[in-house]
Amino acid sequence: MKKFLVAIDQGTTSTRSVLFDVKGNIKFISQFEFKQYFPKNGWVEHNPNEIWQTTLKSLKKVIQKAKLLKGKILSIGITNQRETTVLWNKKNGRPVYNAIVWQDRRTQKYCQNLKKNNYENNIRKKTGLFIDPYFSATKIRWILDNVKKSQTLLKSNNLLFGTIDTFLIWKLTKGKKHLTEATNASRTMLYNINTNEWDKNILKKLRIPYKILPEVKNSADNFGTVDKKIIGQEISISAVLGDQQAAAVGQSCFQKGSIKSTYGTGAFIIMNTGSKKIFSKNKLLTTICYRLHGKNTYALEGSIFIAGAGVQWLRDKIELINNSNETEKIAKLKKNNDGVYIVPAFSGLGAPYWRPDAKGVITGLTRNSDWKNLVRAIVESVAYQSYDLFEAMKKDGLKPELIKVDGGMVANNWFVQFLSNIINLNVIRPKILETTAFGAALLAGYQIGEFKSLNEIQFKWKKDRVFSPKLNKSLRNNLLQGWRQAIKKTLA
Repeated sequence: MKKFLVAIDQGTTSTRSVLFDVKGNIKFISQFEFKQYFPKNGWVEHNPNEIWQTTLKSLKKVIQKAKLLKGKILSIGITNQRETTVLWNKKNGRPVYNAIVWQDRRTQKYCQNLKKNNYENNIRKKTGLFIDPYFSATKIRWILDNVKKSQTLLKSNNLLFGTIDTFLIWKLTKGKKHLTEATNASRTMLYNINTNEWDKNILKKLRIPYKILPEVKNSADNFGTVDKKIIGQEISISAVLGDQQAAAVGQSCFQKGSIKSTYGTGAFIIMNTGSKKIFSKNKLLTTICYRLHGKNTYALEGSIFIAGAGVQWLRDKIELINNSNETEKIAKLKKNNDGVYIVPAFSGLGAPYWRPDAKGVITGLTRNSDWKNLVRAIVESVAYQSYDLFEAMKKDGLKPELIKVDGGMVANNWFVQFLSNIINLNVIRPKILETTAFGAALLAGYQIGEFKSLNEIQFKWKKDRVFSPKLNKSLRNNLLQGWRQAIKKTLA
């Protein structure tokens, strides 16, 4: 009988379940988009029930496919959009409010007040993070302050909090398991990455009750079993990772200094720093890369809030394209960018600026500018934002020699070549672009003993293509000069 592993990849704009064989080949993908809600400027929400329904639907399709292929699913790994926050009723699983998404900026003032009270250094030392609306902590506080039902449930001990992984585990196990794991916990701004526990002082400061929090496990661990009533059979859940960390595993970034960048809704660069925590002097985050057998491997991370989301904006909001695949052809039609830049600060700016108040800016328009300039400028902006992160790493004394990339945007050859030109590094694209799902599936296989070591996992990774810098120095400098000016205008 054929053996399979399944990854549930719950992302910001869609949910997919991916069926892998134990050699690491994708056998089937089931994917469903879900609705984005923007109730006010800077607010971003999802309906947790819709997230659950798309998860269930995609998982059932994958199970069906495994049966058709006459195979057995050994285990499930879950990977998820990080920081997105759900609070729900322990008795019936009903959310008290929509999921507040990682991109949401509503707690900006609250974060400013925490900073004014000189609390950032303390939080940084303990969690590796800056105070920002991006992280889960202030989203929890907002729900507790603004949703009456949350207080009622809290008083009767029936309120639970979770990031998306926790919510899905709770639903899949029919309320038997209230769990998260180290990489997701490390993105809440409540988890002490030195002591590996929820930080009681931070909880006290933010008035967040300990009793609503899930238990924190290793990235490869026993997360319970999917209830038979839900999918007709019992399957173990053996690995959970935040999406960016799962991509680092899927890209075999197990060596200290290895680095990957994922270009999905946002873009996230993660460098494995081994057992050592590096606290950046240039506003990068210190986070957990993965935790195995109770031992953390740490990472340095740069977060870009808008990457593929910019392409989605071109498609859905200003309707310049019908689908993301068109961007490559349109970018190629232009010999150069005609001096047009877009800084896509649609959800503020992430690293290395950390300006939640920033708004998107278009610069360099002339009578000659057309819609194609805007499409190209959005795609280019992702490379420029990546450059900013690599500069921050260099200033911290870290010098990456090459970078592995993945995510939906890297199917665009023009973009990957432009990225290589701008960051002036070799860029390696793997055969499997679904590295986030791949990482979760591989760790599930590792937990159940199908793979004996990380070394064995490493051999599952295969290279597709290497892109090398091909832009002359002065042209590159001119492009970067234009970007710096655009950033200045945005920050002003």
